[in-house]
Amino acid sequence: MTVDTSTRGVEDIGAPAPHEAYADAPGLHREMHRILALGAEREGRQAGPAAPPPADPVAAERAWLLRRAALMDRMALDEPDPGPVGAAARTAEQLLRYDRRHPGLAAGPHHPGAETPADIRRRYVRQEYTAWTAAGRPGA
Repeated sequence: MTVDTSTRGVEDIGAPAPHEAYADAPGLHREMHRILALGAEREGRQAGPAAPPPADPVAAERAWLLRRAALMDRMALDEPDPGPVGAAARTAEQLLRYDRRHPGLAAGPHHPGAETPADIRRRYVRQEYTAWTAAGRPGA
């Protein structure tokens, strides 16, 4: 029997384990510096590299949100204290909200539902990071 996953909510997600989702991720410090630089560029606080603006600014914004949420998730995994865990939850929620507004950008098999329980949000980030990496990191 084939299960139609197109209408399944993120609560049914079978996200990869963190070590699988982030197997090919850059080191934490390197990714942190890159995300901070991208954030400064997008906010106009720092001039960007001598490259043209992204062809798809919506996809580029989504890639930044995803990378930031994945970084916060990884940091919370390394240090599961309230601060890092809270930051991971907040950035995961920001990604979910963006994906709800731009559903065509969600790359994993389970799309975000209107109500996503807090304990599922970080698994959604792992699912999306895995799919984004497999797709060649579009928008980055």
